[in-house]
Amino acid sequence: MEARYAPPMALGLPDVLVGCWTDTELDTGVTVILPPAGTLGSVAVRGGAPGSREMAPLSPHTSGQECHGVVLCGSSVFGLSAADGVVDWCVEHGRGYAIRDVVVPVVSAAVVYDLAGAGHARLGPEAGRAACESASVDDPVEGSVGVGRGCTVGKHGGRQHASKGGQGWAVASSGDAVVGAIMGVNALGDVIDSSGDVLAGSRAPLDQPRYPHASLEELAAIAGDAPSGGNENTTIGCIVTNVALDKTAAYRAADLAHAGLTRAIHPAHTAADGDALFVLSAGEVVGGADLVADLAATAVSEAIRRAVRAAESTPGRPRDPRLP
Repeated sequence: MEARYAPPMALGLPDVLVGCWTDTELDTGVTVILPPAGTLGSVAVRGGAPGSREMAPLSPHTSGQECHGVVLCGSSVFGLSAADGVVDWCVEHGRGYAIRDVVVPVVSAAVVYDLAGAGHARLGPEAGRAACESASVDDPVEGSVGVGRGCTVGKHGGRQHASKGGQGWAVASSGDAVVGAIMGVNALGDVIDSSGDVLAGSRAPLDQPRYPHASLEELAAIAGDAPSGGNENTTIGCIVTNVALDKTAAYRAADLAHAGLTRAIHPAHTAADGDALFVLSAGEVVGGADLVADLAATAVSEAIRRAVRAAESTPGRPRDPRLP
């Protein structure tokens, strides 16, 4: 049988570009997903402490249809400025709505909190532009890179016992339908495998109280730490599919795909997490929201697990010793 060349496809779809920029000294970064022209987007938030930009245009209640870029970034709300660089890059490359003689991109973003203190560096537009310049159709990098650079998991037993989180991706398919997911994993909870065992998470003693059975203020007091309000967590991601969806169906798929978080993180969707999932529909395959959601939940859970498996220790953020 003659071998056939299979072109690289980021997240399993042709013409989807994924790029990362990582600051290895200051432990933060940005990941950008750039879909082909005409891609429809939506988003669903289930965490109680989100940080985001341009979510409203992706609502099923608004008139816009296209999404021209999704940005997943560190530096909390300060990192949202990285999206400015993505907007500028999209304009320069003609990616956006043509309104009169102006290109107007819809670039949505979500953030994780990875700041180490008041003097910690914050991402700017140049980081978003750099991620775009690196974007390609090759398989995305995983681990302590991009949005995953400063991520930690397992803070529900006290943040001093957290383990390294990261960035991961996975693809699931059924027939002609393909769904890919890329995730930045910075959860309050532990990352668990399919049997419910902890892959990476809290390294606290087994008798240590854990949230929500102890409050975050109580956990801070045990550690002799100043209460932080607990909003230093979040798992965010972007799902891409070649199944044709309208905005209502895309929103439903994004919302149901959060099942992948609950399969792989415990506890998930807490008041101290800002969990958000984008869905980008970039194809013409006949399917529906339930098919996309089912495949997306599989891809999301696997991407989360791959993120911590690929993670490397960084200063103050050790890789979980239970990982092989």
